[in-house]
Formats: sequence, C-alpha cells, structure tokens
Amino acid sequence: MSSSLSAIFGLVFLGLANASVFLMFKLWGYPFDKETRTSAAPRSLMLLHRCLGYAFALLYIFMMWHMVPRLWNYQVELPPRTVAHLMLGITIGVLILVKISILRFFRHFEESMPYIGVALLICTYLLIGLSVPFTLRETVLRTQTRAFSEEGIARTRQLIETAGLPPEAPLDMLASKRMLRAGQHVLQRKCVVCHDLRTILAKPRTPPDWVKLVNRMAIKPVIGEPITTDEEWRVSTYLIAITPDIKNAVKQQRAEQMRTDESKAAAEIAASVMTDETGIVSADTYNAAKAKELFEDKCSQCHPYQDVIEYPPTSKEETTEVINRMIDIGLYLEEKEFELIARYINENIVVE
Repeated sequence: MSSSLSAIFGLVFLGLANASVFLMFKLWGYPFDKETRTSAAPRSLMLLHRCLGYAFALLYIFMMWHMVPRLWNYQVELPPRTVAHLMLGITIGVLILVKISILRFFRHFEESMPYIGVALLICTYLLIGLSVPFTLRETVLRTQTRAFSEEGIARTRQLIETAGLPPEAPLDMLASKRMLRAGQHVLQRKCVVCHDLRTILAKPRTPPDWVKLVNRMAIKPVIGEPITTDEEWRVSTYLIAITPDIKNAVKQQRAEQMRTDESKAAAEIAASVMTDETGIVSADTYNAAKAKELFEDKCSQCHPYQDVIEYPPTSKEETTEVINRMIDIGLYLEEKEFELIARYINENIVVE
C-alpha cells in the first residue's frame, strides 16, 4: 500500500470514528429500559450506528493486514514515533475487541460503552496525528517540488555528474521525470521498510553523501526484497533532486552544527582579510574561472544560483551577510572557498 493511499484510509478511519462516537452520544439521549435492555432510539439510527461500528472494525483489520507484516522486515530498532504508532494501533484493537464482546456476550457492562467509544476516538486521533501529517507533507513535497520541472531536471543532471555514481550509470536517463518517479517509488516502498520517512526527509545532504548513504543501506542484509543497483541509482537521484525542497522545509539539524560553526569561523577569518573598499581579497592566486565555477556549484546546491544574480547584494557587507546566511542553513565552506566566492560576487554581481 502506498503512503498516499494509507493516508486516505487513515482519514476515512478517523471520519468513521467521529461519526460513530457522536451518533452514539445522540442515541444515549433516548430513554433506555434497563429491564429489557432496549432503547427508544429510532431503529434506523441504531442500524446506522452498528454499520459505522463494523465498518470501523473492518477498516482497522484491513489496515493492520497491510501494516503489521512490514514490522517483520525492520532491520533496525523501531523509531519512537513508530513505536507510539504501534502501541496506539494495538490499543485500538483491544478496545474494539472489548466493545464487540460486551455487545455480544456481556451486556451487563453496556453502560461503559460511551467511555470505550470516547477512548477509541482519542486513540484514533492520536494514531492519525502521528502518521497522516508526515505523509501529507511528503505528498505536498512531491507535488510542489521543483525537482520535476525542466529547471529542476537540468539542475539534477548537473549535480549527479559529481555525485559519485559509477561510470555505467545512465545519467541522462536518471535525470528524467520517469526515473525520478521511479526513485520516489523506491523510497516509498523499500526505504521505509527499515527507516521512518520522517528521518529520511529530515536532513538535507550533498549529492555525494546521498549516494554513499543509499549504497551503504543497499549492501546491508535484508529479510525482504533487496534494493537492486538500478533502484539504488534511481532513489539516490530522486533524493538529490528534492534536497532543495528538504532544505526549505526543515530546520538545520544539530548534526550539522559543528560544520556550521567551522564555516562561520572560516567566514570571520576570510572577512577579516578583505583589504580595500571593493571587498577584494588580497590573494595573488585568484582564478576568476575557478571562482565562478565554485560560486555556481555551491549556490546551486540549495537554490538556482540565478537567484543571486536576479537579486544581487548591494555592498561587500551584504555579500558577507548573504553567504553567512547560507552557512546557517547548511552550506559548508572552507576559508579559501569563502574568499573566492565573496570576491567573485563583489567583482561581478554586486550592484551598488
């Protein structure tokens, strides 16, 4: 079952829970004969409530039928959110079993039904709240991502050339809408077997890092169907393609803080050696072509470098501020790289 279809079923599940519980509140407002254990509520409403209850139970069984087998394929310890999701799912199953048992065999406990119904509703809200928002986020990312635009595909094609894929990898074919969709499919069907989707999309990485990470995961032994070499290339390319959107959607993780601090320190050192009013670095080894290439490569990792040209800095101080802001959201630069990029921008892009 795809994550999108799972989210749809989850929302239907929540809708059935709401309809059943609030209809139960209405039914319990009618007179009830404790001797005969019959209610004065309209028979049609009673039948509707019963149908909603059984539909809720059947949908629960259907979803568990698809979800539980995936747990056997996990190669790592379950992440906390998945554990909470599992516990809530088990609790809902127990409450459904208790409710049906009371209705069928233990009618003397019938007055506890409203409490069981409310407990089911609360657990259902918590269950859906732990899963559907993350699935919807991935769906929105998929539909709104620039990765499938012509510009995004061209950018991806350029990035995968230096991502470390083997020579036999068909780069032109991988950087296409069809293959990006195929990589997305691998992510949703195979990667989530061992990893929570939230953890996969939580941290942006450089193209070589994505390739190394996917390769490291692919060579691990698995119980289920392994990731093939072609699938490895496809999912790596897809992750490279959506990295700019991941960076725009999440805060920088603590794991990158050390690299950020190092870049800031390098930026402070580089800024201190700016000697003249134009902000030109006092370096005799400056290479304009190399600086331009570095500028385009580094800036395009998070957004089209054309954005800088369309909205240029207006001073050398603003250039330093812009580069530092990029460092804050994950760009890693060594001292020399900072100097080269700053000089290139100041000489070719800054509009005073």
